Amino acid sequence: MQHRIIVLGAGYAGAVAAGRLAKRLRREDVAITLVNAEPDFVERVRMHQLAVGQELRPRPLGEMFAGTGVEPVVAKVTGVDADRRTVTVTDGTGGSEELTYDTLVYALGSGWDTHGVPGAAEHAHQIASRPGALRLRERLAALEAGRPVVVVGGGLTGLEAATEIAESRPDLDVSLAARGELGDWLSAKGRRHLRKVVDGLGVTVHEQTSVTAVGADHVTTADGRSLPAAVTLWTTGFAVHPLAEATTLETTGTGRIVVDSTMRSLSHPQVYAIGDAALVQGPGDKPLRMSCASGVPTAWQAADAIAARLTGGKLPSTPMRYFNQCISLGRKEGLIQYVTADDRSVDVALTGRLAALYKELVCKGAAWGVANPTLGVPSRRRALAHEPAAPAAPLRPAA
Repeated sequence: MQHRIIVLGAGYAGAVAAGRLAKRLRREDVAITLVNAEPDFVERVRMHQLAVGQELRPRPLGEMFAGTGVEPVVAKVTGVDADRRTVTVTDGTGGSEELTYDTLVYALGSGWDTHGVPGAAEHAHQIASRPGALRLRERLAALEAGRPVVVVGGGLTGLEAATEIAESRPDLDVSLAARGELGDWLSAKGRRHLRKVVDGLGVTVHEQTSVTAVGADHVTTADGRSLPAAVTLWTTGFAVHPLAEATTLETTGTGRIVVDSTMRSLSHPQVYAIGDAALVQGPGDKPLRMSCASGVPTAWQAADAIAARLTGGKLPSTPMRYFNQCISLGRKEGLIQYVTADDRSVDVALTGRLAALYKELVCKGAAWGVANPTLGVPSRRRALAHEPAAPAAPLRPAA
């Protein structure tokens, strides 16, 4: 009987994990199912480009995984029973089905987080998903010259969005509201370059500014100001998919699944969590931030651990760490900030057109790795050593 592996979510982490498992394990021994709400892979790191009207190459899951042994299923995940080892999915017609697994890889990722700010959910736009980016695209296209656009959030997503919009629509009045100073986590060189690019694009920066409410045509700040906004883009962080918190899986207060160094759930050993959905400890026991840079290595780690446990191989022991932060600042400028293993900036940064090219190569490389899931992995498919029995008890009692 085949060992049933179900992967939930076909973002960077889920798609990479499914492809890597297909490369590691013999097709006759395992049945790998990849469940995703959309029929194709979405380059989430390019949503700011999609929002300003740039076209992205379609990557249908059926074509990507053809002949690999991975079966894509287009459906929305509506429930996970970690005790019964079942997943409930709903297809486009509203039909519901229950899938049974032996091993589950949970990679449902994250969406935007309004932090409960009044009016944000009703009036602000988001680019954490393709539907959100397409709605913003339509709204921006309809804006007349001179209209104000406010990007709330001075992190990586906010910086990329504000500069992309300002470059593509120089006729708009683009501003950025940041809770701290502009790029305050960057090195001195990085901050100087960021300021130069932002000023050159005409972006107004409101530093030390917290937005406390969003209206249909303005945002309100903590110090009582009202900033006009024909469009408000909310980029203040991400919240994980709420499904895990509704299960018996051990999760954090924010809904992330608690895992060990192999991405295995501490409460349910048949479940692995990767990407934004997992609370992964990096160097110095500092949780990895939600990002593509974190998600892909967790997918590698989980896939290799699953394969090792099923085939009697050696468990992976690669430490999770960071190398750089890649920031696009429009199509002509970029910033590559080099960092320590635990994501602290060092006094080395790459800037300008070379940095923009570097970032583009990183994005293309990540997409290529997903679109070619069984290429580039130096390993042969191995037979299952045995059908592993379920552990007698969880690694840690569920919270």
